[in-house]
Amino acid sequence: MAVKKGDLVRAVREKLENSIEAKASDTRFPPYIFDSKGEVVDLRGDYALVKFGKVPTPNIWLRADQLEAFK
Repeated sequence: MAVKKGDLVRAVREKLENSIEAKASDTRFPPYIFDSKGEVVDLRGDYALVKFGKVPTPNIWLRADQLEAFK
């Protein structure tokens, strides 16, 4: 999926859990990144900065291939 600013997305659990990013830090991801919609607010290379608005949380950088359109 090619993401652009303003897209509504969520993280794909299978692609994120076994990624290099997951192995480099805490592998316990909060459930809201998989269950709620986030908005792409910035793009840099292969990464998208996603803001999850339902809960007061910091924005998170995720690889674009770890995201899917929120349905």
